[in-house]
Amino acid sequence: MRCAVVADIHANLAAFTAVLDDVERRGGVDELWCLGDVVGYGPDPHSCIGLLRGFNHLCVAGNHDWAAIGRLSTSDFNPYAAAACRWTGQQLNPDDVAYLDRLPLVTHKGDFTLVHGSPREPIREYLLSPGSAGENFAFFSSPFCLVGHSHVPLVFEYSQTGTCSVSEFLDGSVLELGENRMIINPGGVGQPRDGDPRAGYAIYDSEARLVSHYRVPYDIGATQAKMVDYGLPMPLVNRLSYGI
Repeated sequence: MRCAVVADIHANLAAFTAVLDDVERRGGVDELWCLGDVVGYGPDPHSCIGLLRGFNHLCVAGNHDWAAIGRLSTSDFNPYAAAACRWTGQQLNPDDVAYLDRLPLVTHKGDFTLVHGSPREPIREYLLSPGSAGENFAFFSSPFCLVGHSHVPLVFEYSQTGTCSVSEFLDGSVLELGENRMIINPGGVGQPRDGDPRAGYAIYDSEARLVSHYRVPYDIGATQAKMVDYGLPMPLVNRLSYGI
């Protein structure tokens, strides 16, 4: 089985479409696994939900998904994120709201646990350091965990001796799944934050036991033009050019 792993689409239809086109160029997949935040920040929440739902897929809830439908407070969002969240909520139809409301916080498939933030705090915690990641291995029982939320492609590996290390998940790199447990972040589709503005995603091949990471250019200007037209905050518009 082959699965595309995406996270943090953030209503960026141009980026999501570019990723899906790249997936097809690489031979296609059997399933699409989404690690949350389908909406928020970007200009096309309804279209991104519809596109995702057209695939055989799994999806977990992200903080922006639940905030857009009122299930999560925006009190800890920065003002730009909160403003975009309010706008997003106004764009969703009842079917979109019902879909986001049904998303689980955690799901499991084969050797993987899927969450948005972390196994310990599925909708809020950012995993960026070996320290916090190492503590999270006690909160899931599968060999591997997939996370999003930070928009940064990283691999945390827990060794047989009980130490946790971190490495960047670089474009074109191939991760071999072995005996060590891992937490893997495929990076962000719609709003990368690692200094590379290209959309990021991964493909998991269950037979080969490999996870490959890819970066995909997309029409950033098209997304930015829509955001300006809809009156979304300019800092959110500008950051797409720099991947921050």
